[in-house]
Amino acid sequence: MSRAALTELPSRHPLGRMLPAMYAADDFAQRFTTGLDTVLASIFATLDNLAAYFDPRLAPEDFLSWLAGWVAADLDPAWPLPLRRAVVAGAVESYRRQGTAGHLVEWLRLCLGVHAQVHDGGGATWSRSPGTEPTGPPASQIVVRVWPDESAEVRVDSVEQVEALVAAICPAHLTFVVEMLPGPPEQGGG
Repeated sequence: MSRAALTELPSRHPLGRMLPAMYAADDFAQRFTTGLDTVLASIFATLDNLAAYFDPRLAPEDFLSWLAGWVAADLDPAWPLPLRRAVVAGAVESYRRQGTAGHLVEWLRLCLGVHAQVHDGGGATWSRSPGTEPTGPPASQIVVRVWPDESAEVRVDSVEQVEALVAAICPAHLTFVVEMLPGPPEQGGG
């Protein structure tokens, strides 16, 4: 979409009507201001709708990628437009949950159209006496199990796509293993 001068776009504020009365009947002045109205109509239309440009649900497609830069959202041009809009709209809220298993599951669903479970060692150690060493090594690997969502707009072609997204989101101190499942895992199976 282009926001350049659009033909036949009426001006909401015609300049010819704003001229002093002595120019109201002047043919040259009216034609000149009509030419300016044609150029300014798209500018006025943009300014009248400026709030929509900053709403990811309504912004023009080319402006959406600029908004994505504002919130540091990486958009894949291959994603459908509704998905790119959802990623930009949810980016700021997503940063609040960054580094959590819930955040990883949410982004796998949103960006790749898969359901996921994240299994990590998790946990925390504590002691009532100061200076006590932690018991056991901290968890350093997570297991991400993913399976397709048949209703999703995006389809995963390979495990490498999932691994790339998990690597981008997973905290740097953790390693991960991705397991692709044909369907939801058995409940209670671990």
